[in-house]
Amino acid sequence: MESLIPENQIRELLPQKSPFTMVSHLVKFEEAAITTGLAIEATNIFVEDGKFNESGMVENIAQSVALHISYGYSLKNIKAPVGYIGAIKNIKVFGFSKLNDFITTEIKVITEFMGVTLIEGRVICDGEVLMTAQMKTFLSDQPAQA
Repeated sequence: MESLIPENQIRELLPQKSPFTMVSHLVKFEEAAITTGLAIEATNIFVEDGKFNESGMVENIAQSVALHISYGYSLKNIKAPVGYIGAIKNIKVFGFSKLNDFITTEIKVITEFMGVTLIEGRVICDGEVLMTAQMKTFLSDQPAQA
């Protein structure tokens, strides 16, 4: 799958660093939505028994939100503030991807007010929804450190 920006730029925009980076592609970006991608490789720390586990999918959703925020700020040439997960709820797991699969994650902003964002996320592989979840994030008033 094609990415709007190179993987090294994604790594620069995300606060998480290898081996904890769970997004490799920026597939689509809109003001209130983002679609990201991740190739599931054997070196991924969330692969267990050949499958990408629940924790990995939750982290993938969180990093997709982080990329949405940081990429949006980068388009305005502003350094993104630090973000924090405030709550994760309504997690539903329907299946798992396996080694060499490519997952896409769709994030839709439900509401955003004064640095608090509520999103709905879906992790998908080969047209099958693997997980859905809601997440609330908070932005600090301080920019991220380089």
